[in-house]
Amino acid sequence: RRAVTYRSDAAPRRPLPDNGRPKAAAAAAPCAPAWGRGPLTWNCSWGGRAAEAALRRVREGGWGGGAAAGSGMAARWAPRGGARAAGRCWLALLLLAWLLARPAEALMEGLYCGARDCYEVLGVSRTAGKAEIARAYRQLARRYHPDRYRPEPGDEDPERTLQSAEEAFLLVATAYETLKDEETRKDYDYMLDHPEEYYSHYYQYYSRRLAPPVDVRVVILVSVCAISLFQVCIDDWCIYRKVHDWWNSYDKAINYLATVPKYRIQATEIAKQQGLLKKAKEKGRNKKSKEEIRDEEENIIKNIIKSKIDIKGGYQKPQIRDLLLFQILLAPFHLCSYIVWYCQWIYNFNIKGKEYGEEERLYIIRKFMKMSKSQFDSLEDHQKETFLKRELWIKENYEVYKQEQEEELKKKLANDPRWKRYRRWMKNEGPGRLTFVDD
Repeated sequence: RRAVTYRSDAAPRRPLPDNGRPKAAAAAAPCAPAWGRGPLTWNCSWGGRAAEAALRRVREGGWGGGAAAGSGMAARWAPRGGARAAGRCWLALLLLAWLLARPAEALMEGLYCGARDCYEVLGVSRTAGKAEIARAYRQLARRYHPDRYRPEPGDEDPERTLQSAEEAFLLVATAYETLKDEETRKDYDYMLDHPEEYYSHYYQYYSRRLAPPVDVRVVILVSVCAISLFQVCIDDWCIYRKVHDWWNSYDKAINYLATVPKYRIQATEIAKQQGLLKKAKEKGRNKKSKEEIRDEEENIIKNIIKSKIDIKGGYQKPQIRDLLLFQILLAPFHLCSYIVWYCQWIYNFNIKGKEYGEEERLYIIRKFMKMSKSQFDSLEDHQKETFLKRELWIKENYEVYKQEQEEELKKKLANDPRWKRYRRWMKNEGPGRLTFVDD
């Protein structure tokens, strides 16, 4: 019997004579592919007419059955690039299969109890409760604890036996730590039920072990309290100085109002009625100079303005409810109040068609003017009365009023000397420009 090679990309060759070898032995030998350099080849053991018939079947693209049929189809569909290209395809398929086919074992080394089942380590079932798990742990801990363990007299190597007891105690402790926590036990049971999710089990295990045991709610509460403390604290090393700015703005507003004749005259009349100015003059008659008396009277007037006037907006006196902590605590209350108010607005004015009251009309006017509540409250009362007389809560009336204000502003700017100088400067010189015109 001689080996004959058939090339898939060449013309078929006639088989060599079998030199009188038994034909049955040659016919029983199947053809097998030879993966080597160059085109795909088929190595067959030929024996007479049976081998020639087998070669004819391979050439026609099929085989009588089993693995031989698959070999015939592979020879028929083999790529023309030869054995190297086909080998690369098979290698890519094997690599992909190796990456996708992960071990489907429920117990993995490095996770929880390793190759041992935590339930079997403690000798309990999966339906056992916390009390049963704790009882089994205490029994095994007393048995394998290194401080209580005593090797038996018949042990050949007591040190090795003690080391085994320490390893057993660590395994028992690991099993108890795994099963006593509800979340960790759920993850462990899920790993036993779904062993195919290999990477997910590693992520769940190490995310719980490496994550810091800090409650997010505690972090948020501490952060809010710290910010609120910074708002109250005023010192040279304080970064957030909003409270300090509030007080400065409030003092600036009081100093400005003390220079306005309208408020200064009213404050002076109140001080005279209460006899505060006379007391200041009496006290300063012999001991204080005129400058000291003037400063004391100025402080009296400012204190009266502080007690009588209501400053709103950005210059108002800071209050405790403006702190971040209280704003967060009162946020649900404000949200619920707004929802109730909005539902009442829809029901009263959109559904029932009631007429707007004075408060509702001023609210609509403020929304048209795009002003905040503090800005709108800082307006004079006569201005608000003008808004109500002109019925500016109606959109058409507000558009007319807005156009009139724009025209009035243009006339005012046209007669303003500073605005005239600015326009003259823009016309003659203007801001510096970059030009690319050649002079």
